[in-house]
Amino acid sequence: MEKKKIYQIEEKVPGKLLIPLALQHTFAMFGASVLVPILFGINPGIVLFMNGIGTLLFIFITKKKAPAYLGSSFAFLAPGTAIIASQGFPYAQGAFIVVGLLGCILALIIFKYGTSWIDIILPPAAMGAVVALIGFELAGNTVTGGAIGANLMTETSQAKDWIVFLVTLLTAIIGSITFKKFLSTIPILIAIVVGYITAIFFNMVNFTPIAEAKLFTIPNFQLPKFSLESVFAMIPVLLVITSEHISHQVVTSNIVNKDLIKDPGLHRSIFADNFSTALSGMLGGVPTTTYGENIGVMAITGVYSVQVIGAAAIISILMAFIGPLAALIQSIPGNVIGGVTFLLYGMIGSSGIRLLVDQKVDYSNSVNLILTSVIFIAGLSGLSIKFGSIHLSGMVLSSVVAVILSLFVHLLKKANLLNQ
Repeated sequence: MEKKKIYQIEEKVPGKLLIPLALQHTFAMFGASVLVPILFGINPGIVLFMNGIGTLLFIFITKKKAPAYLGSSFAFLAPGTAIIASQGFPYAQGAFIVVGLLGCILALIIFKYGTSWIDIILPPAAMGAVVALIGFELAGNTVTGGAIGANLMTETSQAKDWIVFLVTLLTAIIGSITFKKFLSTIPILIAIVVGYITAIFFNMVNFTPIAEAKLFTIPNFQLPKFSLESVFAMIPVLLVITSEHISHQVVTSNIVNKDLIKDPGLHRSIFADNFSTALSGMLGGVPTTTYGENIGVMAITGVYSVQVIGAAAIISILMAFIGPLAALIQSIPGNVIGGVTFLLYGMIGSSGIRLLVDQKVDYSNSVNLILTSVIFIAGLSGLSIKFGSIHLSGMVLSSVVAVILSLFVHLLKKANLLNQ
């Protein structure tokens, strides 16, 4: 017990640990997950509700074998915003549903034909780069993230902003490498609490929304509408979320030391992810996806139990109905969130590099070198490509580039045109 206790996927944690461990996941996902509905102009309550429902469905569909928390997807932001501006949010909902259902069909195809194609469209040299970019692309949000992170790189930032950020980050780092027994499982939660108390000391927390929040609220459910224009504008996102999902499952597999692509199977996890998106769209929410922040929490804490993820989902559902609870978590300053995500996003990026090492990717092979290099630069250079209402940049663009370039190299290999 002097060493960090590892809780495997199927293990139950002691009752006294369950709530702290679940809250840790809730805090990790909250800032980013509520930002999407805010940008779409809808109430976050329905999203917190659907995130919780989606996560519980994911756990059930994957037979409690794949630990993942489903939060709001950023991949739908650009086309979703365009559809909302021209037709309204209900038509974006309809497009969410169609993409989700197409993803479910993809899951059935994977179930029938297997996953051998993954090594063709995302070989290790490409997969590792895409996984790393999940964390590296988000790095800027930790210090310039505004609503989902610190805001330190502006003329208005003050010494107290840096102090809160650094206190939170240092607590997370020290806790992750020195805490033992129970404390070793909740370093992120402790860091958030310490950062929050520090922010209170500097008078950076506004308690008014907590005091004014209604005790009970009801999420804003609404029905979708459909149009061919909105559906066609949204369909290309399917490629992006599929690449993202596979990458998340691969990095989670590396963390928990189990091949989740094989068991419970990629078909189950992709179906669960997309079914959650479709259901969310039907009731007035936004698309969901497995969350990198929560993958980072698992990597740091060594707690992989789906029981904990399920408890976090229930907390999210409760927040949709209990106003003061949601307001309390929403009152956490961005500098605190930035402090913990500074470490979490780095852990995700490092997991991508670990994948390259574990797969023994040979960079004396020019194909591997080119794949990783082009994918990294496509994601980190700031390159942005638009096709009508479709906007590709960052990790989204790098995922598309990874698939296209990998397929191109595969065809050259089949034609015996490679010089090695």
